[in-house]
Amino acid sequence: MRTIHDLMNLRGRTALITGGAGHLGAAFGAALAECGAAIAVLDIQPEHCQKIADDLATKYTVKTLPLPMDLQDEAALKTVPETVAAHLGRLDILVNCAMMTRSPQPEVWDKPFEQQTSLNWRLEIEINLTAAMILTQACLPLLRESGHGSIINISSIYGMVAPDFRVYAGTDMGSNLGYAMSKGGLVQATRYLAAALAPHTRVNAITPGGIWRNQNAAFVQNYEQRTPLGRMATEEDLIGAVVYLASDLSAYVTGQNVVVDGGWTVW
Repeated sequence: MRTIHDLMNLRGRTALITGGAGHLGAAFGAALAECGAAIAVLDIQPEHCQKIADDLATKYTVKTLPLPMDLQDEAALKTVPETVAAHLGRLDILVNCAMMTRSPQPEVWDKPFEQQTSLNWRLEIEINLTAAMILTQACLPLLRESGHGSIINISSIYGMVAPDFRVYAGTDMGSNLGYAMSKGGLVQATRYLAAALAPHTRVNAITPGGIWRNQNAAFVQNYEQRTPLGRMATEEDLIGAVVYLASDLSAYVTGQNVVVDGGWTVW
C-alpha cells in the first residue's frame, strides 16, 4: 500500500487552472505545485497571469505556463490543450475555477432581481459554465491519455441553495441569478460528466462558501452569524480539497461535490 505522501505526489503531472491568477485559482496553483505538478495558468489578465506563473516556478521549482485568454473566445480555448502539451508535455488535471468578476453593466451588478439584465445573465453563463464545458471537451484526449485524468469544477453554495438575502442587509451587495444558475449548472455537469467520461477521467466539484475578501463589515458580520463555524472561508480552507481531488488520494472518487462552507448548507 502506498503512503499518504506517495498518493498526494503530483510530480510528473500537469494541471491547468482557469482563473489561475485570481485569489482562489492562484491558491490552487500553489497547492498543486507544492505537490510537484507543473502548472498552466489561464487568466484574462496577462500581467497577473505571467506573475503567478513566474512566482510558482520560482517558489516550487516546477514548470509553468502563462495562458492569457478571454474565456469568451471559443477558438482560442480550443487551442489550449495543444499549447499545454507543447510546453509542459501532458495534461492530467483541469481545474475550472474561472468566473465572471466584472460586468459591462456595473450599475445593475448584484442588484435585486427586478433590475438584473439579460446581458449579465448571458455573460455569467458563458464565462462560468459554457467556457468550462468547451475547455473540458477540448482537453479530453490529453486527460484520457494521462491515466490520471481529473477534472475539478469550482461551484458555489449558491449553486446548491438559494441565497439568504438577509446577509446583505445594510449593504449595497447582492447576488445575481445568473451566478446561481451557472454554478448550479457546474454541479450537474459534474454528475453528467462523471458518468460520461468514466472510467478514464474522474470528474468532481468543490463548492466553497463565502470567502473573506475584506467585504463590507455588515455583510461579514451577518455572514458569520449565519454560519455554524462562525467565520468566512479563506483560500487555505479550500486547498486540501483540491489536492485530494487532483491526486490519487481520491482515485476511486468521481461524481462528487465536496462542500467546504463552514456548515452554511446544513440549514
